[in-house]
Amino acid sequence: MKGRTAILRCAVGLFAVAALASIASSAAVSQDDPGAVYVLTNQATNSVLVFARAADGTLSFSGSFVTGGAGAGTGVDPLGSQGSLVLGRWQRRLFAVNAGSNDVSVLAIDGLSLHLLDRAPSGGTMPVSVADHGDLVYVVNGGGTPNIQGFHVEPSSGHLIQIPGSSQPLPGGVTAGPGQIGISPDGDVLLVTEKGTNQIDTWTLTDDGLPVNGKVIASHGAVPFGFTFVRRGVALITEAKPSAVSSYETNDEGALNLITGTVPDNGAANCWIEATKNNRYAFVTNTGSGTISSYLITPDGSLSLLNAVAAVTGPGTAPIDFALSGDSHFLFVRLGTKGTVAAFRVESDGGLTALSTVGGVPAGAQGLAAR
Repeated sequence: MKGRTAILRCAVGLFAVAALASIASSAAVSQDDPGAVYVLTNQATNSVLVFARAADGTLSFSGSFVTGGAGAGTGVDPLGSQGSLVLGRWQRRLFAVNAGSNDVSVLAIDGLSLHLLDRAPSGGTMPVSVADHGDLVYVVNGGGTPNIQGFHVEPSSGHLIQIPGSSQPLPGGVTAGPGQIGISPDGDVLLVTEKGTNQIDTWTLTDDGLPVNGKVIASHGAVPFGFTFVRRGVALITEAKPSAVSSYETNDEGALNLITGTVPDNGAANCWIEATKNNRYAFVTNTGSGTISSYLITPDGSLSLLNAVAAVTGPGTAPIDFALSGDSHFLFVRLGTKGTVAAFRVESDGGLTALSTVGGVPAGAQGLAAR
């Protein structure tokens, strides 16, 4: 048994060395690769704020572009969701929910400018989260009787075409409180978290994009909120009470099998989660404690806490929406009570170094994406 333990420790050590080398390699590339950060204002006249990202990770305001719809809600987390603003395939388009006008917008990315391509009814009330995979887009509506609705994206125009028969009510009914909708990297599984019922819903997707074989499992921990997929079908899902993360693997039938259950981060009210591009590290924001925690991900999807306090944003700052740059070298976090976005550099050991903050984000904003 001792010999086996030593072998496992050695394997973990080799894994960590490989992870650090991969992060360091991407960091070198990122120094010559400026990008952008996008924030959804969620105001009565909804718009996307664009911040230019310099090669060193610092941000500067560039412009504001309307979605054509209306936002809704107030406070730090008005929509109670992750994924209200997402980057599409090849980082050429943005998809945004308009919770106040019950529709979804598609915007084309042209340098630091955005152009509205289309706006389509969400198939329900108060859309809170949107997901895409290739030419497939799904939205989850949180109002009324919460439901999902699917669309195909016309490749050349960016127009959203509603998929007949794709609308499905959430199993949790009016108390579901959806936290996020997402599609697995292979495009086979659609997943929704239900904060109000502590359930996770899955469907398999047909070649036509229809959700079938719906399944429901009880979340391993309370209040499943945001999630991210790593590798093919491994989902890392946050649990807000207490702050923790569990990992699951999807099978061919869309069912979820627990890998690692409820790994706490010792913070309060974690919501959002992002994983580095090499699938080695994951970060979560602890909105209630003003901290960011980090996790180590093994090749089989197992989780362990790397650093309970990888970064401190400060008491009462309410870090919430966040995103990694495309090369995973920078992390950008919206501080809900400050009207700012804070930038961090991801170090070779998975640590975070604070860079700077930029203001101008209105109260009640929700949604952040980065490239």
